[in-house]
Formats: sequence, C-alpha cells, structure tokens
Amino acid sequence: MHMSVKKSIFELNRNRFLKYYPMAQIGVFYGPEKGSVANVAQKIADQFGKNRVELISVKNCDASELARFDKLIFGVSTIGKTNWDTELTANDWDVFATKLKEVSWEGKTVAIFGLGDQLTYPHHFVDAIGWVYERLEEMHANVVGFCSTDGYTFEDSEGVRDGQFLGLPVDEDSQPDLTDVRISSWVNRLINEFGF
Repeated sequence: MHMSVKKSIFELNRNRFLKYYPMAQIGVFYGPEKGSVANVAQKIADQFGKNRVELISVKNCDASELARFDKLIFGVSTIGKTNWDTELTANDWDVFATKLKEVSWEGKTVAIFGLGDQLTYPHHFVDAIGWVYERLEEMHANVVGFCSTDGYTFEDSEGVRDGQFLGLPVDEDSQPDLTDVRISSWVNRLINEFGF
C-alpha cells in the first residue's frame, strides 16, 4: 500500500476514535519510572490524544489502579547484561507483576510495548515483552497488538511467538528514527483491536 494512502487511513481511523470516544479511558502502565520507557509511554498517550489516556508508573502501583481500566497498555524494558549475569533485587515490574493476580481480567484488553537493543543484545531482544505476556497468559487475559518481525535484526527473542512479536518492539538505541512511525501505526491498529 502506498505510504500516503496508508497514512490517510491511519488519520481517518484516529479521527473516528477521537470523535466518538472523546473521554476513552486507557491505562498505560509503564516502568521504569524515568527514561526511554516513560518517553515512549508519553508518545503513545499523545497519539491517542489528551484526556484519553492515563499514564501510571508501575512503581508502588496498587492493584486497584489496574481494576479501573478495561483497556490497558503495559510498557517494559529489557534490561541488558545484568539480567543474565548477576542476582538482582526485585525491580518495579517484578513487584508489579505479583499484583496482576489480584485483578479480574474478564472484559479487559491489554497491549504490550517493550524497549530493547537488537544490536547489542540480539539474543535477548525485547525479551521482557514475552515475560509480561506469559504472566497475562496465565490469567487468560485478552492480549492484542502483535507486530511483525519485519524491519528488525536479531537472533532470538522471548517476545516472539509464531513469527510475531507479542507487542510493539521499540529500539531507541539502534533505530530511534523509526520509533514515531512505529508508535503511530501501532496506536491506530489498537484503536480497532481495543474495540473502539
């Protein structure tokens, strides 16, 4: 499909969403609290439009926050070499993941985005997407927002199943120039997959 046609379809989809869901409630839960994950979470919120998304850091987040939303987006980063070489104290997502079991997932739809570095860590690219997905899968959550592996160069990823990423991979280290277009395309798809 020609790029200008594709862009106009995205714009029509987004405009329809903004018109009919002016106060749609989508919870974007992200961690770490600062840095690239937070920046990407903000870009996703901006794509959906102001007052339609609430950004919530998973640090010290209570399960009651999850219960408030039927549409959720989880943002996580795949930590580098320290993940496999050292014993780490529990990070924000380790703690937050324990709270997922305290929520009823019936009627909820979830999407995941993950940050990673495909050149430095080609054998573990966006593994954290798979880590989050497995925990949601245990609770039979409805997960959407899968993405093609086209355009990425990596050896292995726990975030891939059946030839697709289980969420949106973002590489701010090797492909920062592609971040905005990837987010825009993903958000426009989520508008449909979230059932808006």
